[in-house]
Amino acid sequence: MEHSYSKPQSSHKLVIHNREVMDVTGVLHVDSFDDEEVILETEQGLLAIRGEDLHIKQLNLEKGELGIEGLILELAYSDDKRFRDRGKGLFERLFK
Repeated sequence: MEHSYSKPQSSHKLVIHNREVMDVTGVLHVDSFDDEEVILETEQGLLAIRGEDLHIKQLNLEKGELGIEGLILELAYSDDKRFRDRGKGLFERLFK
């Protein structure tokens, strides 16, 4: 049986260790970041990571890898490109 796929499955993975260290693969672009929120474009859509004292410990866009340290409180995905508006936080726009 032959299968036809329009796009091969992408490689996107999140690993969170004790809510303090997060490793992400499949990262295409970092849209914005500060110590409370990191917004990424991943192969599976936009990803917002919210927390306290967040720091990017490692970033390699050629490999699509990102490492974050800090207290991780929330994660949210969106496929909607309009959420890139930096006028409001992503979580405010998602949960209106």
